[in-house]
Amino acid sequence: MNTLGMIAIVVDEYDVAIAHYVNDLGFSLLEDKEMTSEKRWVVVAPSNDGAKILLARAATDQQRDAIGNSTGGRVGFFMYTTNFSETFEKYKARGIEFVEQPRQEAYGQVVVFKDKYGNKWDLIESLAK
Repeated sequence: MNTLGMIAIVVDEYDVAIAHYVNDLGFSLLEDKEMTSEKRWVVVAPSNDGAKILLARAATDQQRDAIGNSTGGRVGFFMYTTNFSETFEKYKARGIEFVEQPRQEAYGQVVVFKDKYGNKWDLIESLAK
């Protein structure tokens, strides 16, 4: 059996990224280890039973250019919730940018938001239980 354990999101600064994902989006900080004087191993996750995110600080111009655009402007990340209204209101109160109004789809309620870096996420409450 294979599972997706972690993805990387390129960020500008570790502490700024940690503050955003933990304080604004409600993720947990799972690891923050210094690897070198310039590099840390920073892992966050929305819960303990799914994929994790490695916050990777850009180290080259090419990586800096990719901050916020790792998926070419498409929605690239999918956040599932069991209480859409509560999560939506909490994110709005924390200043999260939504690029549309919530909508009902055949698979559930969904809205697109951007993280601090401009990466697009779907917030979804699935109809399938």
